[in-house]
Formats: sequence, structure tokens, C-alpha cells
Amino acid sequence: MALSFAESRGAQDDAPMGEMNTTPLIDVMLVLLIMFIITIPIQTHSVGINLPQAPVDTSLPQPDPIKNKVTIDASGVVRWNGMAVDPLTLRRYLAQTLALPVEPELQFQPDAAARYLVVDQTLADIRRSGVTKLGFVGNERYGQF
Repeated sequence: MALSFAESRGAQDDAPMGEMNTTPLIDVMLVLLIMFIITIPIQTHSVGINLPQAPVDTSLPQPDPIKNKVTIDASGVVRWNGMAVDPLTLRRYLAQTLALPVEPELQFQPDAAARYLVVDQTLADIRRSGVTKLGFVGNERYGQF
């Protein structure tokens, strides 16, 4: 004779089941989640804002179409064709030279007493800009070093 599962439990048949069936609860929560996702409006509208434009300063020197010179003096000041520039302005000038029909030559002349960090950062900016015509000026004075 085979005993069924209920008969094999014996005395435990009369005890109430202590576990809650969570499947209906999970089903209801998933349905509510889907309903909330569907009712969220899609953000398709945009707000047009007119941002102020920086005025174009025509007093700044434009890149020379033939050659430009970047120098670094002993105090670490970077100069573009004799005018002191910050790294952002230097990058802008480099981008302008690359936009010309023929890329002009870029001459680089750091002072011997200039800090290596400033020279290295300037060379990194020149390299990242994509300049291909780069020449070092003033190295001949170190030939008899």
C-alpha cells in the first residue's frame, strides 16, 4: 500500500501553515509598477534658452599664416608671437592655425631657466592640438655645452 504525501506527514496535518504565499503580492506589485511606468509622461518638450555669446575680441593678434612663435621665459610665462597667453588662449590659437588652408610653421623656444613642468604642459597642449609643423628654436646655443 502506498501512502500519500498527506498521510505521511502524520500529526502535522492539523497544524496551521505558517508560511505566507507571497506570489499574489509580488504579482500585484509588478502590475502596479508597470502602471506607474506607463503613466509617467515622456519628457519630449524642451525649453529654448538664448545663452549670451562672448564678444569677439578683435584686438587680440591673429595667427600668422606663415609662422608663429611660442616662447616660455624664465618666470614661466607662455607667449604667442610676443604676447602673454594662458593655456586656454594658446589652445584656441593652435586650433585657429590648424583651420587655415595651409598649416603654418610653429616655432617653440623655451628659456633654459624655464620650469620643466610649464614646458612639458605647453608641449602637451601643442601635441594634443594636432600640430604637425613644429620646430625648436635656439637649440644651437647648446651645441658647445
